[in-house]
Order: sequence, then structure tokens, then C-alpha cells
Amino acid sequence: MAVGHANPQGAVTAIDDYLERHETKSLLRVITCGSVDDGKSTLLGRLLYDTKLLFDDQLAALEDDSLRHGTQNGELDFALLVDGLAAEQEQGITIDVAYRFFSTDRRKFIVADCPGHEQYTRNMATGASTAEVAIVLVDARKGLLTQTRRHTYICGLLGIRHVVLAVNKMDLVGYAQNIFRRIESDYRVVAAQMGVAQVTAVPLSALRGENVSRRSTMMGWYNGPSLLEQLETVQVDRAAGKPGFRMPVQWVCRPNQNFRGYAGQVVAGSIAPGDEVVALPSGVRSRVARIVTADGDLPRAAAGDAVAIQLEDERDISRGDVIASTSQPPQVADQFAAHLLWMDAAALLPGRPYWMKIGARLVTAQVTEIKHRVDVNTQEKRPATRLELNEVGYCNLGLDHAIAFEPYAESRELGGFILIDRQTNATVAAGTLSFALRRADNIHWQHTDVDRAARARIKGQTPACLWFTGLSGSGKSAIANVVERRLHAMGYHTYMLDGDNVRHGLNRDLGFTAEDRVENIRRVAEVARLMVDAGLIVMVSFISPFRSERGMARALFGEGEFHEVFVDTPLEVCAQRDPKGLYAKARAGQIHNFTGIDSPYERPEQPELHLETPGAAVEELAQRVIDTLLGG
Repeated sequence: MAVGHANPQGAVTAIDDYLERHETKSLLRVITCGSVDDGKSTLLGRLLYDTKLLFDDQLAALEDDSLRHGTQNGELDFALLVDGLAAEQEQGITIDVAYRFFSTDRRKFIVADCPGHEQYTRNMATGASTAEVAIVLVDARKGLLTQTRRHTYICGLLGIRHVVLAVNKMDLVGYAQNIFRRIESDYRVVAAQMGVAQVTAVPLSALRGENVSRRSTMMGWYNGPSLLEQLETVQVDRAAGKPGFRMPVQWVCRPNQNFRGYAGQVVAGSIAPGDEVVALPSGVRSRVARIVTADGDLPRAAAGDAVAIQLEDERDISRGDVIASTSQPPQVADQFAAHLLWMDAAALLPGRPYWMKIGARLVTAQVTEIKHRVDVNTQEKRPATRLELNEVGYCNLGLDHAIAFEPYAESRELGGFILIDRQTNATVAAGTLSFALRRADNIHWQHTDVDRAARARIKGQTPACLWFTGLSGSGKSAIANVVERRLHAMGYHTYMLDGDNVRHGLNRDLGFTAEDRVENIRRVAEVARLMVDAGLIVMVSFISPFRSERGMARALFGEGEFHEVFVDTPLEVCAQRDPKGLYAKARAGQIHNFTGIDSPYERPEQPELHLETPGAAVEELAQRVIDTLLGG
């Protein structure tokens, strides 16, 4: 009787071959999107099930969860494989983005399952920002919905050029060809309007597995690929629009005195020791001495490599700068045209400052103008003075520092950004840069021989801005007036900017909407900065109800130049004084957007001086301000 012998070496070789094939397979990043209940989570769960990437305990858990939370009458509910939050399982909806990995013999996939509810559009945009292909699901019974159009627009905006239109739940319409063809035709029109170049339409039933991982026998009239076949074969051109070497600096590493490296991931092109590079926005040049990794030096680094670059000489390069080839460097600018997807419940107001994060760089940004708002249903461009939650607008941006950038159509890494609320640190918008505004090339700081210090010295004083804020009728102007009168008597050079007086001239074109209030404070803050630059002590008496705008004003001044004075008077006391009869009119509905009545006042959190006015005389409060200013 023959006896077989094990071949452990052969087994090891087979495993090594499998691992090598797996490592060399291409990776495709995919997003599933569409309206709520179109079956996105069910589709992804079915893909995981069909590709046999579930362990026995996961299958057992799926069977148990399907009985307790499922919506398929006790049958397997594949959506539960990716709806991991308790609230998702209880409600049968997707709330957060669920990332899942699966693999076939031909390709590896990372799929972002995104929520369909309008209130979670920001989560969908997060998933789309890194995807190369979008699976847009449509319920065959409902056809195209508002969220279908909104998600397609966001996909186009964020650079996704390949869409698989998955017409789902065909089993519920009898696998009717005419219904599929009508939806396909309607969607191709929408996709073309929104800049999506390639659409492959697939009729399927995610629940039944028809045309998901295998061709369906129920739809003999369809001759195209299954969904999985399309994902395995779609060709994505990752090199488009990537002309030269670019590496945003993530970290400056200095482990000892003999090494200074600039670490980051190469996002385009390649580099080798000896190549000349430029650091932007500063423009300093050098040559590459070494390309360092954890596994040793590299002879060349290409897109996707995480490396540390050592230059031949010491250069002032910081986190957020971009190291690029000198032959084809990116552009540098501080004013842009950009698309914005607004993702906050509080509206976007032009002129309000936000943090802008682009790559590893953080700068202050303002939307200087909203050119138009885009109707995602009709693609119509509509005038707008603000952007509300989930609205898309085309805007002009102004930054406080120049940045290296490329249009988003050419580089996601150097053209995509987010806006962050400076008060709450919440991400409020995602955006894409279109181009630099030419006006930025025509505006330069003009050097003057007489500077702020010289102007202050001849006046014999330290310039400052005293910013009085509080409700209407709180006593701001009365206190500021006494402060200026006493400073003038002491020989100081002063000027007072009062809210009502300024609206007679500089700001006579502004009303009292939230947008106009922001612009009102922006203009006055700029004027106050110029007056301090002239060497004056300037008193600013404005309600200035929003912390964000007071913070913007503070940021215009140097250390110790800005003094926020909170004139704290209770609302009812202000209403009792009502020197101009405004509170009575506001409560009668004759005045709208009146601070304290139907428009909020955000109390200062850390003012330099907090004046509680009840029981205190104006002269006493004014002296406290002077003592704070002069250090008395």
C-alpha cells in the first residue's frame, strides 16, 4: 500500500504565492450612495456574503440579528452586516459612514456605505472625498429622487467620474425592462449635467442576489456585466492631471542635530536624490540629499510613498508647506473661486472668519462673496446671500496667508479643503478650489517709511482699540463717550466709532440681517485697525452680537492692542430704558432681527473687562476702563 508524504515546503510556497498575488492586486475605493431605503447597506452586505468574507460567528450573529432587528420577515437581512450602530439597527437606516474591505481574485476593494438621509449629507461627502467609483442606488419603484440628484452632484463635485447606476429592487417590479430603461435614460441626463463622464447601469436585486456578484437568470434582456464584474474591470485613470512631484509636509522630524527631514506622502510625480525642489509658498529652493523610510533609503519615491526627505542644506520649511519639482511647481495664491457644500445648521455668512484646512495647512478664510447657489435638482444658478444646511454654492474665498494649491480637478490633495468653525471646532463645509482670482496678482502691500511705531511715538502714547459690546441700551456709547472725553483731557489722541453714527455713512447700505451684521462689524474692525495703525486710541461702540465677528476683529490687532469691554446690562433693564423706542417696536413686530428679541446676543466668554452696569454710575465704569487701559 502506497503511503503519501506531506509537502510542507509546497504548502509554504502556495501561501507565499497567494500573498504575493494579493499584495499586487489593484485597490479600488468605492462609495455607495443614493436616497434612504434604496438598499445600499443590503447591497454591501450581499457582496460580503457572496465573496465568502464572513466568518461562521458573523453568519451566526447575522442570523440572530435578522430575527431581532431584521426587516425581511426572519430571512437574512444583509444590511445588518454594515449597520453597526444600535440606532441604525433599531431604525433600519444608515447614519454614519461604514467602511468595509473585501477582495476577489482580480481586485481589492474598500467600500464606504454612506447614509441616504438628507441630514447626514455631510457623512456622504466624507465618503465621496476619497472614492474613485460611486455606486448610486435607485429604488426601481420610485425612480430618481432629490437625494439621488444631490448625491450625484456631490460625486461630480468631488471628482468621481465613474458611476455604476444600480437600479435596485427589480424583483418588486417584476424585473420589468421598460422600468429599468426609463430610469437609466433619466439618470444619464442628470449625470451629464453634473459632470459625471461614465455611467454603467445595472438592474439588480440586492436582497435576492440578482446581478450582484453573478449574472441574473431573471433578466435575460440584460446583456451587461453584474455589479461585481463591473467593479472588477472598471479602469480608473489615477495619473490624470498629475504633472510633477508634489509632497505636502506633514511633519518636520529632527531626531538629532545631524538630521532634519520633511515627512509626508508623495501625492504626485516622483523624486530622486539630486533633484532640485522648491518649497511653497515661500519659494525657497534646494536639492534632495536623501529619501528616508523606516526600511532604509530609497533611490526614488513615487506617488503613494510615505517618506522623509532630507535636503542638501538647511531651509525654513514647515508643516503644511508643499515640496514640489522646480520645473512644474503648483500655484500660490490667497484668493480663490471655490465650490462649497455647507454642512452646518447655522448658515454660512459672507465675511465671517473660519479656519480653512487644506492638507496639513491651517489658515483663516472668509467667504468674501457668494456668486450663486446651485439648485441640485435643476442645476439652476440662483442668487444667494447665505448658504443653508446641505446647500452648494460657488463662492470667492480670501485667506490671511497664501497657500500652494492646484485646482481640484487636477489634484484632490492640493485642491480640496474643509472649513472649521473657530468657536466650536466643528467642520462646517467641504470645498473644492477652482482657480486663483486674478485680482490677487494685482494687489500688493505698499511699503511706507512712516510706520505704526513712529506714529505712536510722535503722539507719546500706546495705540489701542477699546471694543465696547452689549445689548442696545446697555450704556456702551455713554461709557465710551466719557472714556474718550477724559482721555482727551489728559492729552491722548483718540477717536470714537459709534454704531449709529457709522451707519449714516460708511455702512449706510447695510441692513440688520445676519449677513449685514457680519459685514457691518468687518468694515468697522478694518477701520479701527487703520486708526490704531495711525497711532490712535480708538473706542468702538457696537452691539456686535456674534462671538465670531468679535474674534475676527481681535485677530486684526497685535498682542495687547485689543480690549474687549463687555457692558453687561440685563435685557429687561435695557428694554425699560429703551431710549430710542426700539424694544417696543421689536416686540410689536415692527422691527425684525433685533438683538435680544428675535436675534441672539452671544455673551463674551473672556473679555478684558466685564462691566456690570446695574447700580453703577457711568463715570465709575468709565474710570475702570481707563485704569485697565493705562494700567492704573
